[in-house]
Amino acid sequence: MLQSLHVKNLALIQETEVDFKEGLNILTGETGAGKSLLIGSLNLALGGRFDSGMIRTGADSALVELIFTENEKTAKKLSEMEIESTGDGNVIISRKLSANKSTCKINGESVTAKQLKELSELLIDMHGQHEHQSLLKASKHLEILDSYCGEKLLAPMGEVCENFRLVKTIREKLNGEVKDDAALERERALAEFELQEIDAARLVPGEDEELEKRYKLMVNSKKITEGLSECFNYTGNDGEMAAGSAISRALRSIRGLGAFDERLSEMESQLEDIDNLLSDFNRDVESYISDLEFDEEEFNEVEERLNLINRLKDRYGGNIDEICKAAEERRETLEKISDYDAYIAKLEAELKSSESALHKACEVVSKIRKEEAKGLEAKLIDSLKNLNFLSVDFKIDIKSGSTVTAKGFDEVEFLISTNPGESLKPLSQVASGGELSRVMLAIKTILAGEDDIDTLVFDEIDAGISGKTAWQVSKELSKVALVHQVLCITHLPQIAAMSDEHLLIEKSAESGDTITNISVLDEAGSLKELARLLGSDELTEAALTNAKEMREQAKSFKTR
Repeated sequence: MLQSLHVKNLALIQETEVDFKEGLNILTGETGAGKSLLIGSLNLALGGRFDSGMIRTGADSALVELIFTENEKTAKKLSEMEIESTGDGNVIISRKLSANKSTCKINGESVTAKQLKELSELLIDMHGQHEHQSLLKASKHLEILDSYCGEKLLAPMGEVCENFRLVKTIREKLNGEVKDDAALERERALAEFELQEIDAARLVPGEDEELEKRYKLMVNSKKITEGLSECFNYTGNDGEMAAGSAISRALRSIRGLGAFDERLSEMESQLEDIDNLLSDFNRDVESYISDLEFDEEEFNEVEERLNLINRLKDRYGGNIDEICKAAEERRETLEKISDYDAYIAKLEAELKSSESALHKACEVVSKIRKEEAKGLEAKLIDSLKNLNFLSVDFKIDIKSGSTVTAKGFDEVEFLISTNPGESLKPLSQVASGGELSRVMLAIKTILAGEDDIDTLVFDEIDAGISGKTAWQVSKELSKVALVHQVLCITHLPQIAAMSDEHLLIEKSAESGDTITNISVLDEAGSLKELARLLGSDELTEAALTNAKEMREQAKSFKTR
C-alpha cells in the first residue's frame, strides 16, 4: 500500500506531502489545477522519463519520495537485490532530480532504473490518461493475455526465447556464408596465412606480462644500479660514516658491559640483531646489483619478442588468450572449407532441428494461452456486466500467425459484442471511448487480482462515461477498493461520492508564484467539492443538498 507521497520543487509544487489511506482515495480539482502532476510525480519516483524543465523555476533540484508498506513479495525482492529492510515494515523509494542527473534510491541505497522498475511492478499498477486507447492495438491484447497467464508462461516462454535465439544465430551463419569457389579460396588463403603467423610465434600464456616486467627492469637498470649503490654506501662497511661500520664500532663499545648489568646484555643482543639484519640487507643489495648487470643481447631479444607479441595483439586481440582464440577460429575456418558442402549440410540440419524445437515450444505456449483465455473471457464478461454493459459477449481470438517471434507464433485479438444478436467484432472496430475505458478498468482490476498488486492508480478511467454508467463504474471501483488500495483522479461526482478518502488538488498564487497544493477534505469539504462537480457555480443550500443525497446514495451502494 502507498502510505505517502512527498514532492518538492517539481513543476508548480513547491513542497507538499500527502498521506493516503486504504480503500478508495479520490482526487479531484479544477481543470489545470495540476491533477496530472500527481501521476507525473508517481511516475518520476518509479523511474519515469525526466526533463530538466520539470524542476520548479528558481530551484536547483527536485525531490519525489514514496513510502509503501512492505509485503512478502517486496521483502523477497529486496533480499534478492541485497537491499536492507528499513526495519519498520516500510519501503522508501526516492528520486532526486537535477539538471544534469537523477539519483534513485530504495531504502537509502542507490539503485539502477532497472532495479527500481522491477520493484515498482510489485508495488503499484499505474493507468495513465488515454491508456485505454492502447486496446486499439492487437499487440496490447497479447501482452494482457500473457500477464494474465502469469507464472504458467515463464518456463515455456523461456524455451521459446532460447530456441528463437538459436534459430536466429544459425540463420545468420547460413546467410553469412560465402557460396562461390573464388571467395572460398580467398578465405582459405587468408586463414592459412594468419594461422601460420600465430603458430610461428609459439605463444605461451602469460609470457607477455613476464617480458614486460623484464623489459621494464632492463630499461631502468642504470637508474636502479645508481640508487642501490648509493644506498649501499650509506648502509655498508666501506665508509667511515656508513651504518655498517658505525654499528660494528658500537658493538665493540658495548661488549663486556653486560657483566655489570643484565640490562646491558639485552641491549647488546638487540644491537647484534640490528647488525645481522643490516648485513643480510647489504648482501641482498650486492646480489641484486650483480644480477642486474646489463646484457645487451638479452635486451634485444626481449624487445624483439615484445614487439612481435604486440603486433599480434594489434591484429588479433588485446591479450595472448584472444590471439590463441583467433588461431582456433582460423583452424575452424580451414576445417569448414576443407569439406564445405558437409559444413553447410550440418548447419541446415541444425536449423531444421532448432526450428522444430521452436515450433514445439510455441505450441506449448499457445496451448497455455488458449486454456487461460477461457478464464479471462469469463471474468471479463462478469466484470463488464457490472460496468453497465447490459448485454455483452467477449472472446479472445488466438490464431497461429505466419511468422514466429520471441513471443511465439500466436496472434491475439479481443472481440466484443455489446448488443443482443450482434456478431463478435474486433474491439477496435466497435468500442467507443467510454466502452474502452470500462474494458480497460475491467482488465486492470482482474490482472491486479492475479498479481496481488496492493495499489492501483487510475487517471481519469472514467473518460467518455456519465449518468448510470458512471454509477456502475463507481460501484466497481468501490468493490476493487475492498481488496486493493485505489487512487483515482476523476471529474465525475458519482465516482467522487464513493470515496473513502477525498483529496483536493488546487492551484493558488502566493507572493507572485503559482503553487499547486494537495489537501485531504473532511466530510464538509468533500460535500462542497461534490457540489462543484455537480455543476454548481455557487455553494447554495440546494447544491449542498444534492451533494448530500449523492453521498448518501454512494454509502447505500457500499452497504449492499
